[in-house]
Amino acid sequence: MELVLVLHNIRSVYNVGAILRTLEGFGGKRVVFSGYTPYPGTRPGVLPHVAEKIGAQISKTALGAEKLIKTEWVDNLTEELEALKDQNYKIVGLENNLDDGQTLALNTPGIREKLGEKVVLVLGEEVSGIPEDIREKIEIFLEIPMHGQKESFNVSVAAGIALYQLLA
Repeated sequence: MELVLVLHNIRSVYNVGAILRTLEGFGGKRVVFSGYTPYPGTRPGVLPHVAEKIGAQISKTALGAEKLIKTEWVDNLTEELEALKDQNYKIVGLENNLDDGQTLALNTPGIREKLGEKVVLVLGEEVSGIPEDIREKIEIFLEIPMHGQKESFNVSVAAGIALYQLLA
């Protein structure tokens, strides 16, 4: 599976680093950053010394994985998702508690075949999830079945579970 991981509005530099390290560990090659997600490189509007500090913090948990995968910053995620869809990517969101009747459990038998060969996996903000304007672009939502009292996993843990299921 060719997978593009999207990190939108992830707050924690340490979550970002952990996600990058996990993605690289499963052979992932590309991450798109958007919203206020900390980015390991320079980008418009961020002073160089601030970008350097953010990069160092991400590297602390990524342990160099940020240098092994393609990372890119986009200002307009909805346009980027449309462009990827035009390239025959299926736009998939990882989200819990949607209760929309169209969400698939991540452990659904044959999930890889159902998604296809080219997938964009969108992860959203740690508390609020994927915002509505981005949800509108998503074709399929995946959910990690939970059996405890908590309703969600930490975003880096959820990313690890999803990446294992889709790439391992």
